[in-house]
Amino acid sequence: MTSDDNTPVLSGAPILSGAIGEYREFDPPAALEGHFQCVWSNTLRPDAGSLSAVVPDGCVDITWIDGDLVVADVAVALSALTPGSTVIGTRFRPGAASRWLGLPMSEIVGGRVALSHFWGALAREFAQRIGDASSTAERMRAMQAALSRLAPDVELPPPDMGFAFNALKTESAGPGMAVILDRLDVSPRTLRRRCQEAFGYGPKTLDRILRFQRFLNLARQSAESRLADLAFEAGYSDQAHLTREVRRLSGFSPATVLRQLGA
Repeated sequence: MTSDDNTPVLSGAPILSGAIGEYREFDPPAALEGHFQCVWSNTLRPDAGSLSAVVPDGCVDITWIDGDLVVADVAVALSALTPGSTVIGTRFRPGAASRWLGLPMSEIVGGRVALSHFWGALAREFAQRIGDASSTAERMRAMQAALSRLAPDVELPPPDMGFAFNALKTESAGPGMAVILDRLDVSPRTLRRRCQEAFGYGPKTLDRILRFQRFLNLARQSAESRLADLAFEAGYSDQAHLTREVRRLSGFSPATVLRQLGA
């Protein structure tokens, strides 16, 4: 069996994480809203394949999965998940993760690290409490309660990286980058250093990732659209540019992304 772009579809082949379950986001409690964008859950379909492809989104998450808490700042990663299981997490605001973890994100970018690497026994205690909960809702409350205990002792993230993230989320390189440099009144070198601390990479890579995310959002809404139209709407120079970038950032062809997200 092959897809419409002649990419083989094999049993157990990776599937985009956003296409294998019911993903839901919720506002964080007041104690965490200055540090975290959201709390979320993703319940995998019982018929979902076990190999999930997590693609970059410019964010850092604390994730509870199969009893363990991990910090994820991924480039592209494959995870073996149990069909029907539920993953929960909290997503840091731009620039917040380094304050909670005590190191620049450039030291963990592209991977997943056990939270116990940063917090030791406290992380294992939190994971146990979350695992002891009897439902997804209770596990999410347990995670939020654990983080809320720590929040008063953690400095809020500076607003500059939130501004940079939001500017590039809607405007691609050029207009967006010019606005950021002007508004923050910093040099390109300073902006690059600050982005590396906050996201693990410089503003040009962040821009590429957020443009890719625009394509994914458009693909979810417009599975029947032509790739050339989606490339234009997402901010790529042409369809060939879209194809190169999507393959580089996800390992999938754009046609495969459309097929999976439109299923």
